[in-house]
Amino acid sequence: MAKKECISQMSKTGDNSTLRNRKICPLAEQTQQSPTTSMSRVRNSQTAGRLSEDDTQSSNGSSAQLLVKRRNESPSNVLLILVVGLSFSTRLYKIAEPPHVCWDETHFGKMGSYYINRTFFFDVHPPLGKMLIGLAGYMTGYDGTFPFIKPGDKYEHHNYWGMRGFCAMLGSFLPIFAYLIVLELSQSHTAALITATLLIFDTGCITISQYILLDPILMFFIMAAVLSMVKFNQQSYRPFTAPWWLWLVLCGVNLAGAVGVKFVGLFVILLVGLNTIWDLWRLLGDLNVSLMDIAMHFLARVAGLILLPLFLYITIFAVHFVVLNKSGPGDGFFSSAFQSRLIGNNLHNASMPEYLAYGSTITVKNLRIAGGYLHSHWHLYPEGVGARQQQVTAYLHKDYNNLWLVHRQDDNDSQSGNPDLVRHGDVIRLEHKETTRNLHSHLHEAPLTKKHFQVTGYGINGTGDTNDLWQVEVCGGRKGDLVKVLRSKVRFLHRATGCVLYSSGKTLPKWGWEQVEVTCSPYLKETPSSQWNIEDHINPKLPNISLSVLKPNFLEILLESHIVMIRGNSGLKPKDNEMNSKPWHWPINYQGLRFSGVNETEYRVYLLGNPVVWWINLASLGLYLIMVAVASIVIQRGVSLGQKRTGHSYVLIQGGGLLLLGWLLHYVPFYIMGRVLYYHHYFPAMLFSTMLTGVTLDILFRSADLLLPPPYSDWLQRSGQVMLIFSVLYSFYLFHPLSYGMMGPLAHEASSAMAGLKWMDSWEF
Repeated sequence: MAKKECISQMSKTGDNSTLRNRKICPLAEQTQQSPTTSMSRVRNSQTAGRLSEDDTQSSNGSSAQLLVKRRNESPSNVLLILVVGLSFSTRLYKIAEPPHVCWDETHFGKMGSYYINRTFFFDVHPPLGKMLIGLAGYMTGYDGTFPFIKPGDKYEHHNYWGMRGFCAMLGSFLPIFAYLIVLELSQSHTAALITATLLIFDTGCITISQYILLDPILMFFIMAAVLSMVKFNQQSYRPFTAPWWLWLVLCGVNLAGAVGVKFVGLFVILLVGLNTIWDLWRLLGDLNVSLMDIAMHFLARVAGLILLPLFLYITIFAVHFVVLNKSGPGDGFFSSAFQSRLIGNNLHNASMPEYLAYGSTITVKNLRIAGGYLHSHWHLYPEGVGARQQQVTAYLHKDYNNLWLVHRQDDNDSQSGNPDLVRHGDVIRLEHKETTRNLHSHLHEAPLTKKHFQVTGYGINGTGDTNDLWQVEVCGGRKGDLVKVLRSKVRFLHRATGCVLYSSGKTLPKWGWEQVEVTCSPYLKETPSSQWNIEDHINPKLPNISLSVLKPNFLEILLESHIVMIRGNSGLKPKDNEMNSKPWHWPINYQGLRFSGVNETEYRVYLLGNPVVWWINLASLGLYLIMVAVASIVIQRGVSLGQKRTGHSYVLIQGGGLLLLGWLLHYVPFYIMGRVLYYHHYFPAMLFSTMLTGVTLDILFRSADLLLPPPYSDWLQRSGQVMLIFSVLYSFYLFHPLSYGMMGPLAHEASSAMAGLKWMDSWEF
C-alpha cells in the first residue's frame, strides 16, 4: 500500500513559471479526480519534470524556490492590480450620466424607494436585489421621494448616484472574479488576462453595470459562487481545514444571494450541485477514504450548500416582510388575510359587518393566487368577442370599479331596520356600483377560454333579465348557512346556464386593459379559480367586528408570496408590438436594447456587446468543441502527448468542460421558457462563454509549436495574443459611445460619430 504521509512538492504555474509550495497526498492523486483536482495532479507532474532543468534550483530547493517565488509573485500581483483598476475605472466612469431615468431604472429604482418608505409592492423576482438597491440609496442620502414614473424623467436634486454606483461596484467585480476563476482552472495568467480583457472592454457588460438594475447584482453572486466552488475544489487535498470550510460556506452564501436576487440563480445552484455530485462520486470510489469520512463529506455539503443557503434565503424574506409593513400598490396580488397585516390597508385592524347582507356594498376577491377582484368598467367587448356588452374582468389592484351592490333577485331590499342576511342557496343580483349594470352571463363563448361562457355587465339602473341571477353557494355549507365576510369560500352559480363564476388567470389583450379574464365555467368542480370571498363589506345598518384574527403566520405568507411570484413570472407574455428577442439572437449580438434616447437631440445609451468580443466568443465555442474532440481522440488512441500537451488537454477538457456546462445551464433553458425574453437575459451565460474563450485561445496560442519550431512558434504565439488584445481595444474605442452616451445624428447619417459602425441592420443606434 502506498504511504499515507503527505509530501511537499513544487508546483509550477502556467506561462510565467510561478512556484508554489503545496502539500499533496499521493493516495488522493491516484484516484479519480474532480475537474480542478485532476488538473492539479497534471500541473504537479509537469512541474516535477521542469525542475530538473532549472539551474537556479539548489539541492534542497528551499532557498532558490523562495527566491523564484518572490520574483514571480510580483508580476502576477501587478496583473491583478491592473485588472482591478481597469475594471473599476471603466464602470465608474460617467456614472452620473445621463441624469435621468434609463430603461428599467423605472422599476428597480422605484422598488428601492419602496423599501426606504417601507411600502409594500409586488415583483416577480425575490427581494434581495431591490433591498440592496434601497439600502445603497439610503446610505448615500437618497430619501425615497423620487417617483420613477417613466424613462427620461430628470433626477434633478435627488441622490441617484449612490444606487447606480453600488450596481457599478458589483459589476466591476465580474472581470476580477473571471480572472481568478480562469487562473484557478488553467493555472495560466495569459488565459486569465485574456478573459479579463474581454470582459473589461465589453460595452455590454459596462452598460448593464452602470444603472439601477438587478443584473449586476445577480451576476456578482453567480460569479462569486463559481469562484468559491473552484477554490473549494482546490482544497480537496486538505478536507475539513479552515480554508476548506471557508470556501464551502462562501459558496453557500453566494448561492443564496444569487437565487435571492432572481430565480435565474437556480441555474448556478444546478451547476454547483452537479459539481458536488461528481466530487462525492469521486470520494466514493476512493477506497482509502472510509465510509464514515464519506458520510462526513456528504453532511458537510448538505449543511454548507443546502441548509445554509435555504436558511439565508428564508431570512431574506423575513427581513423583506418586516421592512415592507405598509400598504402599497402590491396589496391586490395577495389574499385578504395577507393584506390584513399591512399598516394602512383597509383590512389592517379593520372592523366590518361579519355577515353578508342585502343592500351591502362589497368587493369580491378570487381565491386563486393573483386571481384579482371582480371588476367592471365602461368599456365594451370589441366586435367579434362574444356579445358587445360591458366588460367584466378581474383586476389585481384596489379600485373604485371593484365595488358591487348586493340585491335580491326581485329587487325588494329591505329599506328600514336591519337588512336581511344572505344565506347559502339564495339567488342574488350583483349590480356594478359605478356603471349600474348587472353581473351577467350567457351562452356566448368567453374571450380566451373558449369552452367557457362570456361574463358581461348588462342592463342599466338595475334593469336586466334572468341572465343576471346568481345562486350563492358557501363551499362546504348547507342550506341556510350565513355568508361570513372574508372567511367563507363562496361560489356564484349562474341560474340560467348552470355555469360557475371563474377567474381563468389569463391576461386579456390591450382592449381588456391587460386585466385578468373572468368567465362562467360549465365545469363545476371546486377550485380556487371558481371560489371567491367577500373582502370589503360596507353596510351602516349592521354592527362591525374586528378582523385582527385573520393575520397569517410567516410560513403562510412565505408560501403565498412564492406562488404569486411564480405565477407572475409565467404571466409575463409578449405583448402586442412589444420589443423582445429570441435566444438565438443573443450569442450573435443580433440586437441590443435602448436604455436612453431615440433621436438626435437626446442623450442616447444603447445596450450592445462589443462586436469583436461577442463574435470571438461565438467562434471560440466552435473552436473549443473541435479542440476537445481532437484531444479526446488522440488520448483515446493512446498517443503520447508529453507532459505539456497532457496538461493542456486536461485543462481544456476538465476546466473548459466546467465552463461550457455553466454556459449551457444559463442559456439553453431560455429556449423552453414561455415568458417574454430580452437581450439582457444572456449576460450570465456570456460570462461563462468569455471564460471559456480565455481558456481556449490560450491553449490555441500555446499550440503554435505544432506549426513552427522555436523561436518562430513563440513569435507566432505572442503575435496572436497582441492581435487579439489590439482588436478588442480598437473595437472598444469605436463602440464605447454606446455605453457612455452619445448625441447628435444617428448612425445611418454620414455626419454621425457612429457612421459606418452599424455593421448589422438590426442594431438601432
